[in-house]
Amino acid sequence: MLLSPTRRGARLARLLAAAHLADLGLPSDSAAHVVGELAANAALHGRVPGRDFRLSLTVRDDKRVRVEVTDTRSDRLPLPADADSDAETGRGLLIVSALADRWGVERGPDPQKTVWAEVDLVP
Repeated sequence: MLLSPTRRGARLARLLAAAHLADLGLPSDSAAHVVGELAANAALHGRVPGRDFRLSLTVRDDKRVRVEVTDTRSDRLPLPADADSDAETGRGLLIVSALADRWGVERGPDPQKTVWAEVDLVP
């Protein structure tokens, strides 16, 4: 689905992901947090006026959720960094790294990039 690159759009992405996974009877906490962080990054760092970001959720064999967030700023790739302990921002990818079992970035087609994360539902 396409969502506006705003804080409201990021919040809506998280809420929709949690509701969708709950409708499927799947645990949603970790995946919903990952969606929220990736959507917030798309709204903050991947925003281009007039262009939405795309959220995709794929459930594989009821064992794994793949989250993909695509924006139109392939020139700004996310890099995990140690957040300043006093900073109010900069911890999103640290949270994604902690909650997701795998994550990465795919470029293209220009000018897009997709940040993806996979959360295993079964330990």
